[in-house]
Amino acid sequence: MLSICLPTLRRLLALAVLTAAGCSLPPQQESLALAPQQPALLEHHAVMDDGYELPLQRWLPAAEPVAVVLALHGFNDYRNAFAGVGPYLASRGIVTYAYDQRGFGATVDRGYWPGTARMVADARNMIELLRAEHPDLPVYLLGESMGGAVSIATVAQEAVRELVDGVVLVAPAVWARQTMPWYQRWALAVARTVAPGWRPTGHSLKRQASDNIEMLRALGRDPLVIKKTRIDAVAGLADLMDTALASASRLRTRTLVLYGERDEIVPKLPTCRMLQTLPEGGDWKLALYPDGYHMLTRDLNGQRVIADIATWILDPQQPLPSGFQADHEDWLHRLCQQA
Repeated sequence: MLSICLPTLRRLLALAVLTAAGCSLPPQQESLALAPQQPALLEHHAVMDDGYELPLQRWLPAAEPVAVVLALHGFNDYRNAFAGVGPYLASRGIVTYAYDQRGFGATVDRGYWPGTARMVADARNMIELLRAEHPDLPVYLLGESMGGAVSIATVAQEAVRELVDGVVLVAPAVWARQTMPWYQRWALAVARTVAPGWRPTGHSLKRQASDNIEMLRALGRDPLVIKKTRIDAVAGLADLMDTALASASRLRTRTLVLYGERDEIVPKLPTCRMLQTLPEGGDWKLALYPDGYHMLTRDLNGQRVIADIATWILDPQQPLPSGFQADHEDWLHRLCQQA
């Protein structure tokens, strides 16, 4: 039966292709003996409330910062996803923190899905730590793809909403099961049940994550970028995206949504559904980049996206310098009618 489903499963793996190249996973590592403890922000890592350590990187401005950004990377990626974003934001007076989400990058048990609830709890721990570290500064979440899904699910919680001044969603992963064809949902459920540890590479997908080919090749040489993805991790990502899309109606924090019309990873339909689900009259802004791919901040024209992010953080009322802000009728036509 599995061999019959392979073409469909390969298409399903588009959920996981947020990078175009990578490396094989190491053998499974033994899990840490975790115990509840006080979260802590250290120089090179953060300690979560269960004792788990998340590798951490920060980019500091030369002068006193005026705002704080917590950056959450995408699926199979890690904190280095913001190596271009962090320095630019620092040049505008914004300090950026990026961590390897549990199961990715240099974390223990890399490649094994930690679950939506745990990823959201980690994000909340980090927000609280940064609030304590910078009590007088506004704190913003910046989520790319999977990180966008985690951001939505986190800030939708009323207790967290008060801790965050704004959210930036870069190509958020909201490809929930309700927006997938029945055969994709069926194939994913079967694969998760009969072959959860299967790790296909996704080489045959023919999907392009960015027009920045040199960047994609560099990711292929990076040993911390995952390429062979466990099917149960893909299913876990689908669980997270279900939660993110369902949580969009409770996203009442000031929000900037960025999406590329050439995105081959997260389709237009779920993005349209997310925008239609956002609270009516909410404080959110959308930019649509006609030639933008999924990895917007690392595309060849990624600098304009990063400039839009910085401008919005520093003054949400200012027009985006790229000029690609889309109004309601515009995005309805470009995303929803063409989905």
